[in-house]
Amino acid sequence: MFSTDRSFPDGLCALVTGGSRGLGLLTGARLAARGCRVTLLARDADELDRATAWIHDRTGRNVRTVVCDVRDEAAVTSAVRDTAEVADGLDVVIANAGIIQVAPAEVGGTAAFRDAMATIFEGTLHTSLAALPLLRRSPAGGRLGLVGSVGALLAVPHLVPYSCAKAAVRALGEGLQEETAGSAVSVTTVHPGLMRTGSHLQAEFGGRADAEFAWFSALAGTPLVSMDAERAAEKIVRAVERRRTRVVLTPAAHAASLAHGVAPALVTRVSGLAARALPTAPEADPAGAGTMKQGHFLGDLSQPRWRQALRRAGSSLNDRAAQRYNQQRPGPPTSA
Repeated sequence: MFSTDRSFPDGLCALVTGGSRGLGLLTGARLAARGCRVTLLARDADELDRATAWIHDRTGRNVRTVVCDVRDEAAVTSAVRDTAEVADGLDVVIANAGIIQVAPAEVGGTAAFRDAMATIFEGTLHTSLAALPLLRRSPAGGRLGLVGSVGALLAVPHLVPYSCAKAAVRALGEGLQEETAGSAVSVTTVHPGLMRTGSHLQAEFGGRADAEFAWFSALAGTPLVSMDAERAAEKIVRAVERRRTRVVLTPAAHAASLAHGVAPALVTRVSGLAARALPTAPEADPAGAGTMKQGHFLGDLSQPRWRQALRRAGSSLNDRAAQRYNQQRPGPPTSA
């Protein structure tokens, strides 16, 4: 199931944030299968316990876990340093923690932007700055991987806070790669497109939440549009392993990135047309402003029938992914 490619030297110390489920869980498993001593960071202790058992069952290897909120700079710095002390060094770090909020920008309001920036960008920043001094001392040459998104390359309607935060991660990755050029440290920024990780159950939905959940879960689970999460995790680990600077995953993400680079105004207009098909923002309701619902509580759509049909048509693979990759229970989102 997992690659045992040993182009990584055996016994490297690796740390993955947002490692309790989804893409982070799969990335940690692939590092463990390559012989790395892996530490997973996430907010939920129960999820981390399940993640430990999940990886052991599939790789035969044990991983270390630390309960840590990446929004807390002091906690991240402590977790990174403790990991290096336990393992006598730090060689590989994958900054993956994040949240997904699906709603018109005006519905989530400034709170949604603050939450996205705090978890996605600041969490990545805290991890990177804490890890870099230790990665510089790695005998194997440190490797830092930042998980961005196609949303970092062009804005995605109804995912604007997410896009803004991922765009900041893209800039951080490019800047750190430039500043570490010529050193033994490499910085790899990976921009996946849609992946079948089961993250629709952990995502937060606002406005007409049922309708937002229907289109997002269907699109994220549709073959050809979305990517198998296990393939995505393998490509991320290989990119970090080979010290690539930037990687864009999925043909759709490649095409969108290229089109936006060549004709950004045209792509923005086309995205605007697509946005017209998305649920409209409800009338302003001060009492409910900024209210978001987690996908776990929207999975059983009882009305109307077209929403049920839309969701079932595209999301069955994503629902199965949620069961496989530890996304099945409610909890604070920590990995996308």
